Amino acid sequence: MARPDTKQDPNYRIVAENRRARFDYAIEDDLECGIALEGSEVKSLRGGGANIAESYAEVHEGELWLVNSYIAPYDKARTFRHLERRRRKLLASRKELARLWSETRRKGMTLVPLVLYFNHRGIAKLKIGVAKGKRTVDKRAAEAKRDWDRQRRRLLRYGG
Repeated sequence: MARPDTKQDPNYRIVAENRRARFDYAIEDDLECGIALEGSEVKSLRGGGANIAESYAEVHEGELWLVNSYIAPYDKARTFRHLERRRRKLLASRKELARLWSETRRKGMTLVPLVLYFNHRGIAKLKIGVAKGKRTVDKRAAEAKRDWDRQRRRLLRYGG
């Protein structure tokens, strides 16, 4: 998914990103889905208080849920406060839900949240990836490749 230019699109804004996910998992496919939030959660997200690094998504009883995500409490909400680490329902079509359920039943596949953001219409969205956990050997190989690419770009830029 291409990110729109923020100068042309003032509503698009990334709230939280799980940068560690691409290191720990091999992302095979991704899906954009909506997230059911309470009012104080939306206000808190607009202020930038969220963390999805330790969270995961699961299909439970025919519904998609985001588990263990953190949304900071909104200070100005006195009466209707939200729980910071509650399970949040993710909104996806039945066809996508069936596909995700079948893929998570395969060996080693899991649903990992990648990015929590507001789209161009100002609606909160979550991008989840269908991923398989990397072994330590794979992580080392990816790190070595990244280091080599960085060194190669440096050599090409400055000349050998």
